[in-house]
Amino acid sequence: MLQISQADVDRRLSFDNPWWTAGGDVDPGFRDLPHRSYLPSLLSLVRNRQIRRAIILMGPRRVGKTVMLQQTIRDLLQSGVSGSRILFLSLETPIYTDRPLDDFVRRFRDRFEHDRETPLTFFFDEIQYLKDWEIHLKSLVDSYPAYRFVVSGSAAAALRLASRESGAGRFTDFLLPPLTFAEYLAFVGKEESLIRIREGFDPPVATPDIEALNREFLHYLNHGGYPEAVFNAAVRGDSGRFIKSDIIDKVLLRDLPQIYGIRDIQELNRLFMTLAYNTGNEVSLEELAQSSGVSKTTLARYLEYLEAAFLIRRVRRIDQSARHFQRATSFKVYLTNPSMRAALFGTAEETDAAMGALAETAYFAQWFHLPDLMDNLYYARWSNGEIDLVTLDPKNQKPANAIEIKWSDRPGTDAKLLRHLSAFKAGNPGLTACEMTTRTHSGKSTLSDGSTVSLMPTALAVYRIGKFQLAWHQFRLSENHRTEPG
Repeated sequence: MLQISQADVDRRLSFDNPWWTAGGDVDPGFRDLPHRSYLPSLLSLVRNRQIRRAIILMGPRRVGKTVMLQQTIRDLLQSGVSGSRILFLSLETPIYTDRPLDDFVRRFRDRFEHDRETPLTFFFDEIQYLKDWEIHLKSLVDSYPAYRFVVSGSAAAALRLASRESGAGRFTDFLLPPLTFAEYLAFVGKEESLIRIREGFDPPVATPDIEALNREFLHYLNHGGYPEAVFNAAVRGDSGRFIKSDIIDKVLLRDLPQIYGIRDIQELNRLFMTLAYNTGNEVSLEELAQSSGVSKTTLARYLEYLEAAFLIRRVRRIDQSARHFQRATSFKVYLTNPSMRAALFGTAEETDAAMGALAETAYFAQWFHLPDLMDNLYYARWSNGEIDLVTLDPKNQKPANAIEIKWSDRPGTDAKLLRHLSAFKAGNPGLTACEMTTRTHSGKSTLSDGSTVSLMPTALAVYRIGKFQLAWHQFRLSENHRTEPG
């Protein structure tokens, strides 16, 4: 039986690295695409060679990870780095299957006669397809301190990196979310006309035309989370096929079974469809086990896999006094991108009953690039009340903010809709920040204790989070990269 020859591998490497040829550049298909807002942060990390850490670019499929890697390569080339000092390859390419990373490093060094002190940069795309990739990567970081390693992953990375056992002090995580609403508005050229930044004001953002902003928000919910859907009219016209076939099915039917050895693919698929339809709602393992016929143990494992693939995120429950439950049998589930629900079950209209859950999902998704802050997001539910999202102070586990997300203007005129916030605040007297979103109404309202609650249109609130949390993300990333041990 014929084996893949090294000559075939070398030819494929030359094809994947056109900048090895004099005057070569990245493919125009990558070069001409707009930059995501997260690119400057990634470039800063890649350029910093003072710390011996590999960069792990994680995120769902089709949110632009490969594009960002290619744009990073172009930035290096334009800054004067020789193309012969950059290697890119995707572990998803069949010809590279099961080959150790060190083999690529060694052959690349030999091809261009580099030594161990030459400042080389390696980009390994879709790293999860290499078994025990953390061990391989840590070994490379330890063995070649002068080299910079940048890898990406669409699945498994979240679970593997959570323990930090193999990569402790050797990896810097960079989480790339689906498009934020702020990025979407910038990409479609509507940010300047629909958003007003007001420094020194509360709130710091406003819109001159809330109805127009809501129309764009609806477009964002239906297909705006994926860059390709924003730029390609054909994809937008058939987003169900594009998102379901090219993203969801590849994860459920190929990635997860291949990585975790799942045998009953249809069982996993049914579970995800149930969760996707119920995005923004509370579910329990008991209910899921009864409806699917799958054991709780298997369900718990599947939920971890779906989170590792960045398809869903679970949010834990607290009570009216912000106390945790010892046995958490219920949780809320959110799609990491509201566009997935539209692709699976049809596009939403502004008057649909699902708009409330979709708006809540979009609000939650804007925090996706800040996993440490997401770990402090909860929902509160007690016998006669519920709060959609509560942020807890990580130091004392006390509520810092309580948010109710509505797709209605009733909160501006009906004080009864504020009763849950009033009850929660009564049980948490130290809580100072309460918010409620609406469809179009802005302003203030008063809780039963006389304190105020901020009212803001949901679309504007979602924009604000995505826009201003990006600055926080950049700060935290630079601080962690600078201060953690190398």
